[in-house]
Amino acid sequence: MARLKVFSTGICPICEKTKHLLKKWGIPYDEIRIDTDMAGRREFIDKTNGARTVPQITIDDQWIGGFTELTELHMDDELDHLME
Repeated sequence: MARLKVFSTGICPICEKTKHLLKKWGIPYDEIRIDTDMAGRREFIDKTNGARTVPQITIDDQWIGGFTELTELHMDDELDHLME
């Protein structure tokens, strides 16, 4: 089980972009499809305080936000620190 989770849907282009970047950066992740996994949807609501958009990302079950927050963490060299 990866430490990073991406909550996504099957029709979200930003979710695909997020997963592509994580692969490019060599960061393993688990994808939770909230459109097909009801338990995953409940986890999504619980972990993200009811966020209404995807993707949403957690590291070690701590919510960090969406695509924008992920890329900001990477640009600020904080993502590698969180993944250590």
